[in-house]
Amino acid sequence: MADQPPFTSNQLAEQRTDLARHRTEAAGERTDLALERTVLAHERTLMAWIRTATSLISFGFTVYKFFDALQEAKTGASTRLLGPRGFAIAMISIGLVALGLATVEHSRSLAQLRAAGAPTKRSLSLVIAAMVALLGVGGLVLAILGR
Repeated sequence: MADQPPFTSNQLAEQRTDLARHRTEAAGERTDLALERTVLAHERTLMAWIRTATSLISFGFTVYKFFDALQEAKTGASTRLLGPRGFAIAMISIGLVALGLATVEHSRSLAQLRAAGAPTKRSLSLVIAAMVALLGVGGLVLAILGR
């Protein structure tokens, strides 16, 4: 009994095969989770761009309204190169362009992840980006019309 090895070579080979199968399954699960984390990272990035665009749009519109009210209180011709209205239009436009570019980049990234087999759902951040863009366009129209 002491001479006999505890396992035969066939038993050892079966054990190694089972371990390899388990490692392969675990690697597949890790890959799926990595793809999901990547999708979530893209969602967070778009939300950061939405915050940036919202800040630019609201800052532009607020500056316009503030200086417009200040200018109404003080009569006289303005000699500034870029008045409150021009500044507001510039800031709102920069915010809208940034939001548009970030949305396009986000959509392209999600398309690449889908092609790689990532589990993607409908992007809530794209819906929020569209709503912020609509508000920004409304603010831009109001600034252009001088209201």
